[in-house]
Amino acid sequence: MAGHTDNTIVINAPMELVWAMTNDVASWPELFSEYAEAEILGREGGTLTFRLTMHPDEDGNVWSWVSERTPDEVRREVRARRIETGPFAHMNIYWEYREVENGVRMRWVQDFQMKPQAPVDDAGMTDHLNRSTAVQMNRIKGLVEAAAVEAAGAERTAP
Repeated sequence: MAGHTDNTIVINAPMELVWAMTNDVASWPELFSEYAEAEILGREGGTLTFRLTMHPDEDGNVWSWVSERTPDEVRREVRARRIETGPFAHMNIYWEYREVENGVRMRWVQDFQMKPQAPVDDAGMTDHLNRSTAVQMNRIKGLVEAAAVEAAGAERTAP
């Protein structure tokens, strides 16, 4: 059996701002509370290759991996996968952005399988990802909505 998560949040901000902020991988350490560093390794066509490094966990372990990410700005979708999979046999992530009445519905779908020697099984990682995704999505919502308010205020005061 493989792991699967499907989480959404509505961000009350313009699509262009949500798209720009959440696809600026270099800024992810400010956007996500769990990342200590995002290092851009390369770009080929529309695909970005990068290394993410997390803050130390409760046991002092620092997790790091390389992923590639291909955004489709026309369809407002992103496909990503881990290249260095670490404890995962595979990890694929699909991001979807849709305009809705109150802003932008951002959806993350994660499909993965843990390696047999991983410290947690598929069900345990599914639970962990569902909890941490809710935290990160709410953080991103707050930061993007604050940026939208700031941008709207700047527009009103511009000469």
